[in-house]
Amino acid sequence: MAQFTHHLRISKYVFEQLRMIAAVGLALSLSACFGGGSALAPGAGLEIVRGEGLPAPGVADTSPAPREFVLGPLDKIDVVVFGIGALSAEDVQIDTAGNIAVPLAGTVRAAGRTPSELSSTIEGLLKQKKVRNPDVAINAVDIRSQLVTVEGEVKQPGMFPVEGNMTLLRAVALAQGPSEFARLNEVLVFRNVGDQRMVGVYDLRALRAGTYSDPSIFANDVVVVGDSPSRRAFSMIVQGAALLSPLVILLTR
Repeated sequence: MAQFTHHLRISKYVFEQLRMIAAVGLALSLSACFGGGSALAPGAGLEIVRGEGLPAPGVADTSPAPREFVLGPLDKIDVVVFGIGALSAEDVQIDTAGNIAVPLAGTVRAAGRTPSELSSTIEGLLKQKKVRNPDVAINAVDIRSQLVTVEGEVKQPGMFPVEGNMTLLRAVALAQGPSEFARLNEVLVFRNVGDQRMVGVYDLRALRAGTYSDPSIFANDVVVVGDSPSRRAFSMIVQGAALLSPLVILLTR
């Protein structure tokens, strides 16, 4: 009986310690999430509007100027030569070397050029072949080279197409948002600029609050959402307390 009572006291002690640690962890977590005043802080041109004062966006706001992209290997395009169907080509795939074959113009370097640059290049080659005033348009069919990689503590890591004016918040949203263990103030964006490998560090909470503007994301960027060891530890404590509580209940009966 004395031994049983001793084990019961130890179990109650462990349970109380776990409960206290869980309570402290929850308080710290809530303080980190909601501390520091208002969730919205003016900055980066952010104007806070109360009540029904938020105006409707204009046409330019809902249709921003598109960001012209750079073509890459395995992209598929249509080459349209207006008025000369025989020189046009559909579903032309850029090969792994970055080239395409265009009727009369021959082999043309496509990778590393924007659609407008490629159309100007083809027009110049057709002029050399005595085509009078060629008018060429490049239409994107299937762009596979324009991808951003989102990994780390997100719900659905993967590679996603960079469409339109991609930003960091939109890239994370494509990955179904941060996971429960994400460290929101440690989001890294790796980028190659020339021969230099660079990395930017961002705080998703500050972006959501409008503290500074949502940075642009470009093809071949790698976004890594950091891991929060404290969140993992807190989750393990809560799970441990949940597993231990039925045992304590049985021992106290």
